[in-house]
Amino acid sequence: MPTSHPRPPYESRLPYDESRIHAAAIYCSDGRLGEHFDDFLQNGLNLPRYDRVALPGGPACLAGHPQAHLEEQGVVDELKFLVEFHGLTRIVLVAHQGCAFYSERLELKERRMELVQKADLVRAAAFVQRVTSVSAIEAHFARFEEGRIRFESVEV
Repeated sequence: MPTSHPRPPYESRLPYDESRIHAAAIYCSDGRLGEHFDDFLQNGLNLPRYDRVALPGGPACLAGHPQAHLEEQGVVDELKFLVEFHGLTRIVLVAHQGCAFYSERLELKERRMELVQKADLVRAAAFVQRVTSVSAIEAHFARFEEGRIRFESVEV
């Protein structure tokens, strides 16, 4: 049996800033989009740091789907904690085109998926506002276009 050698500690070169931005983002955990989400939130929305809630389907679990009931409870608990202890005043919801949560767990076809996702963002925003009392909630839809990701605002 090969023995594993512990890696030496890694020290980030980024300076630590303990001040809070008072914002959180809920988005899909699809690793192919993580850097795009960060870029959009940091540069497109001017949120240099934000609390992250990432899970398959992202805000879909807050839209009332029975297939996501357990995830809903966990995310609600996390949001309440973040509102109370991190002082959240803004929450950003992001869905993305071609999400496997929608195609596999909800069994939606591509042509109908985007309509359901955008409606889910509206439902999720209303639900988040109801359970957290945070009034600054916004939603965005990430679309693939010619090898790039475009983030479109969704009215909530």
